[in-house]
Amino acid sequence: MAGTPVLNTLTPWRDHNNQDCMAVMQAEDDFSRVQQSLHTRHDGDHQETFDLREYLTSSNDANSAAGIKHKHVGVTWEDLEVSGIGGGENKFHVSTYADAVVELVTFHFVVLRNVFQPILPKRLLQAPPVRTIIYKNSGVLRPGEMVLVLGAPGSGCTSFLKVIANERGAYFNVTGDVRYAGISHSEMLKYYKGEVVYNQEDDTHIPTLTVGQTLDFALSTKAPGSGGRLPGVSKEEFSAEVRDLLLRMLNISHTKSTLVGNEFVRGVSGGERKRVSIAEMMATRARVQSWDNSTRGLDASTASDFVKGLRIMTDDLFDKVMILDHGRQVYFGPPSEARAYFEDLGFKSLPRQSTPDYLVGRTDPYERQFAPGRSSLDVPSTPEALEMAFRALSHHKVLMNDLAAHKKEQKEEKKDQEAFRAAVIADKRKGAAKKSPYTLGFAAQIKVLTVRQFQMKLQDNFQIISSYLLNLWVAFVARIIYYNLPLTGAGGYTRAYLLFVGLLMMIFDSQGEIGLAMVGRNILDKQTSYGMYRRAAYPVANMLTDIPFSASRIFIYNVIIYFMTRLDWSGGAFFQTFGLVFHDFDTAFRISVIFLVHAILYSGFWVPLAAMKRWLFWIYYINPFAYGTWGAPMNNEFMRIALMCDGNYVVPRNLPGSSKYPEFVGPNQACTLYGATPGLDTVDGASYISAGYTLNVHDLWRRNFIVLVRWFLFYRIAQVLLVEYLDGSYGRADIAIFRRESPEAKALNKALEERRDTREKIHDVSIPTEKRSFPDRKTFTWEKVNYVVPVPGGTRRILHDIYGYIKPGTLTALMGASGAGKTTVLDVLAQRKNIDVITGNLFVDGKPLDPSFARNTAYGAFSVPVFLFPEANWDLETAEQMDVREGTAAVREAMRFSAYLRQRYEIPESRKNADVEEIIELLELQPLADALVSSLGVEARKQLTIGVELASKPELLLFLDEPTSGLDDQSAWNIVRFLRKLADHGQAILCTIHQPSSLLFESFDRLLLLHRGSETVYFGDIGADSREYFARRGAVCPDNVNPAEYMLDAIGAGLTPRVGDRDWAELWRDSPEFQETLNEIARIKTEAIKQEKPKNETSSSKFATPFWHQLRVVTKRSFVGLWRSPNYVYSRVFIHAVISLIISLSYLRLGKSVRDLQYRFFAICWVCIIPAIIQVQLVPLWIFNRRTFIRESHSRLYSPEVFATSQLLSEIPNSIVCAIVYWVLMVYPIGFGAGSAGLNGTGFQLLAIIFTECFGVTLAQLVGALTPSIQVGVLFNSAISMPLFVSCGVIIPYPGIQRWLRVWLYELNPWTRITSSMLATELHGLKVTCNPEEFTVFNPPLGETCATWANDFVQHFGGYLDNPTETTLCRYCPIAVGDEYYTPLNMRFGNRWRDVWLIFVFFVFNGALVVLAPRFLRYARR
Repeated sequence: MAGTPVLNTLTPWRDHNNQDCMAVMQAEDDFSRVQQSLHTRHDGDHQETFDLREYLTSSNDANSAAGIKHKHVGVTWEDLEVSGIGGGENKFHVSTYADAVVELVTFHFVVLRNVFQPILPKRLLQAPPVRTIIYKNSGVLRPGEMVLVLGAPGSGCTSFLKVIANERGAYFNVTGDVRYAGISHSEMLKYYKGEVVYNQEDDTHIPTLTVGQTLDFALSTKAPGSGGRLPGVSKEEFSAEVRDLLLRMLNISHTKSTLVGNEFVRGVSGGERKRVSIAEMMATRARVQSWDNSTRGLDASTASDFVKGLRIMTDDLFDKVMILDHGRQVYFGPPSEARAYFEDLGFKSLPRQSTPDYLVGRTDPYERQFAPGRSSLDVPSTPEALEMAFRALSHHKVLMNDLAAHKKEQKEEKKDQEAFRAAVIADKRKGAAKKSPYTLGFAAQIKVLTVRQFQMKLQDNFQIISSYLLNLWVAFVARIIYYNLPLTGAGGYTRAYLLFVGLLMMIFDSQGEIGLAMVGRNILDKQTSYGMYRRAAYPVANMLTDIPFSASRIFIYNVIIYFMTRLDWSGGAFFQTFGLVFHDFDTAFRISVIFLVHAILYSGFWVPLAAMKRWLFWIYYINPFAYGTWGAPMNNEFMRIALMCDGNYVVPRNLPGSSKYPEFVGPNQACTLYGATPGLDTVDGASYISAGYTLNVHDLWRRNFIVLVRWFLFYRIAQVLLVEYLDGSYGRADIAIFRRESPEAKALNKALEERRDTREKIHDVSIPTEKRSFPDRKTFTWEKVNYVVPVPGGTRRILHDIYGYIKPGTLTALMGASGAGKTTVLDVLAQRKNIDVITGNLFVDGKPLDPSFARNTAYGAFSVPVFLFPEANWDLETAEQMDVREGTAAVREAMRFSAYLRQRYEIPESRKNADVEEIIELLELQPLADALVSSLGVEARKQLTIGVELASKPELLLFLDEPTSGLDDQSAWNIVRFLRKLADHGQAILCTIHQPSSLLFESFDRLLLLHRGSETVYFGDIGADSREYFARRGAVCPDNVNPAEYMLDAIGAGLTPRVGDRDWAELWRDSPEFQETLNEIARIKTEAIKQEKPKNETSSSKFATPFWHQLRVVTKRSFVGLWRSPNYVYSRVFIHAVISLIISLSYLRLGKSVRDLQYRFFAICWVCIIPAIIQVQLVPLWIFNRRTFIRESHSRLYSPEVFATSQLLSEIPNSIVCAIVYWVLMVYPIGFGAGSAGLNGTGFQLLAIIFTECFGVTLAQLVGALTPSIQVGVLFNSAISMPLFVSCGVIIPYPGIQRWLRVWLYELNPWTRITSSMLATELHGLKVTCNPEEFTVFNPPLGETCATWANDFVQHFGGYLDNPTETTLCRYCPIAVGDEYYTPLNMRFGNRWRDVWLIFVFFVFNGALVVLAPRFLRYARR
């Protein structure tokens, strides 16, 4: 990577995290001292030597000897300006359900405005509010140089890095000239996309892949072709060598076979995951790299090693720093001159402060200090003044001269540009076009993606097994119900129903993938921005990966269906159906409910082609399911069979005990089957489907198969094009979204701003030395704590004999290398681990932990933010690395939620609100008090997490995991100063911390230092005691060196060799300090037992507040979350409206014919499909919300019953609205109420639909509660819907259901009650008049009239004769009144109220299971 320019915003590797920016620079003397020490990986006492400089030097020499060209790329930018939407006083407010309704009403006006926009005067067009993020600035970065970008939060560091990395899509406008080796940004994006990359601050990976698999994939897409490798080195060898190099360099070789993991999948630690992100970006071999706070979450030693590695790879040139202040360039030049530059401007010299913090501090009005005799009157203090001062001085002139010289050099010589172009072409692998921005060709990209997708599939065993078992379940249920179908008239109907079930199953399975469509999108965005592959390759690889699994499932399903239901037993026919049924459409099209309704309704089953409305029949011809999933299987099945006309399909026929009529079709009888020929008792299958369904068996291959293939190709090509070219960026970069201010919020915000404007800057950073005792507080101790987890081939001990204690009023730091187990220690001590084996003794005042321990503690989260759709420990508080938050809550609301549920119930709400306002002011979140959590930046999210934990006011312990990582100097100091204040008032705090400055480090009372392998190397006081402990063992810390950083280096936390020849963990176990710790723990326990403290009345209570208070607070949050999620809430209403409207248009103004009765029945059947559609939306929502509950449940905020009840209650109002919309658009357009029940019956239908809607909600939530993930949850859609649908009397009539299934499955089926109550109410007393084509025509014997021949039959079986006195061509209508239609289906008008309330009972039963399920099934394995 020599010659690679690097731009950085890094956490200061010696300090406590620098806001948005990463301080990569360190004094040059540091580098000269350690440039050859980046070489050691520790494994116990073994040390493996690895010299990065030697490796790169030898590699470069070998490459040069082989004629491999280097890519030398410099970057220049001139008058670069970046603007985005919003900012200033222009706040973006969160859209609500009300806004969605308004948008619906004004939709037509918006469309008209967009149509006529080109001709409208500009004064009539409202331009979006625009803010300037980066003001005009210029700079130059020569090949091999590194530039450090510094700035306080909101200064635009991230935006600058993104734009330099050619990521412009998120911004409204970018102007100025940016060139890479003289190549314009547009050409670079088009032809060299992967050569300029941006590494984001958050870690985004596929959690179920191992570290080795993650890097192998990155290298498989970026490893050069034969022209870019040494002779004789294969691409596999090249990739393996680079992978091992990166693992060794970042000291994570031991994680090669470990899952990367995420907030809920166990994997590597947070620091190790950060290093995986670093390694993945390095694997891109990009020539221009933008690193955004890439050392956040790393310990000081590891961060230092990373920066040293970058310096080696950039040819030792590391000589520029750029400082931004609110988007304005206030300095660009050598770092060695930066400090003196600001001191010359009139700022005070602060020798104790590091250079990066000093530079950033000059842009902070609350931190900067002026030199004696100087003030803001004569020192540039505002961003504008600092920018003007810089432009007026020599540094800016030097910059512009250097820029002009470099641009001239690139324009005239073009040596680097030509070499770069040639090197890029040489790197391309076989199949990649010369002008392609990718190293791999499209086919090769698909190949490597397919391999990765297979790895993901095969490593998720639970999902694979679940999918096959549920598929078998559906198949066996269908097999039981349709077992051994006869070749009679009854068999004809049921065969059609059975094939229709296959259509429904496919559609519901496809619809269930909506939730999966969003999974991995952030991974796709990141990796395509790295130039690893085209976006279009991803869906193709997904399709190829799904084929084996989907095909095998369909094969099993078809085997069971074909060979157990007695469909035509032809092997060829079986495989034809298999090939025709299987296809995989784009998931983007599957999410369209309009497509689902049309696919089912216009497949030709529920509305035959001949009966479709003339203005809608064209839908049939563009419906792929009509050809492949319905038409082709029907043709394939019925082309080979003939149906016997007997039993109920002969008119007239004998009554029980009568023999008046022939047993089979005679000359004076007729067969009612479609396509029957008068006088014949068999019907050819081809004639049957031709007359009944307008299908032609000859279309099987000549039309159905060909059209299906064409549709498949069309959808696949459309998907590829949409994924490749559809841009999801809308010009909103880092925009906070606010809730609309209430009068209370306005008053509170005004008060916060007034206090902020008048508060005085506190310069006193001294730490109180007076120690106070708190006899009323309890002490927490732990002894010999071990944590063992299972691994392939055995077990692994994660924690090794950890001892310690936390006294009231003390602030304890937990430090160690990345991956040393700091977060694991917090989890174990806070009782957050619920699996594996934990041993040891944990005591509070000498007594074992009781059930109230979790309530008396708190646990927060920082490093991995996860914001959930619609969204902290009472007394033991831990701020976790896994930050799962309710994204729709505002900052103030989130803190109040914590205070309301975690502080004692007796405390007045006004006092809790006042506490929240104080915390907002402390954390300087005043401008964001009403901002939604999901829209916050990294720093604000961290501050919010701390605020949420502080709002709980824990009485026992406060655990914080990296509270200062990613924060600027002033914010970090404010946090630690506040923690110090809490400790001084009796709070016990255990806090993991990375990269603390000397000042912050000295703020702590005690240190627990862990070695790699989670072994203790020191526990004791901070200050002289800790320094003396290490000094006595050969690790003498110089006076001018940060002791925290030195301790990590001394024990070998990074790549630097440890001090001494003995393991520091062993030294600790043999030390008198360790024995003193044991004695102190014993003394604490003994004294605590002697001094029995008074027991609080609520000390044994599991929660701080009563059930009804929890329910009120949590339900309110759920309602607010849904109100602020219009895309979800309004989508449900819209879906119901669309489904009902399409059905109504298809069955518009039904009459009173037999066919119309059937259509009324089918329209009612669609009510049974609504729960399946609801399930597609609600299952993912429940699972996402459960993640929030899992995190909050550890803190004992509220009970599992409260969570489930609140989720259910919040859905009910919208469910009622959906039911009303569906009812209105169904009942009146179709013409319901034509029976004797009249319009009163339509009101009954509304009640039934409301109950069904609520039942669907509880069914979906129950599925979500019972399943561990979205991948598994979506599989239950067809597994539940299909068995219920086929056994309720809709798909197969009640008489056709096997007797032993009628007595339980049919009766216990909610769908039975829905159809029975609604159909009986609608058809009761409805007088039927057959259409001419619906009459069954037969001739009576000579000498008899129609009445004398068939009257006995009509009287017994119902219906009527249209011409009873005629002697020929008797016309028989099978139904005279609607009751005759539903009575054979075991439906009764008198049972309608019983049935509708049974639906309500099912709703209550499911709701009870939903409420109970979270108590036992949380799927939170930690």
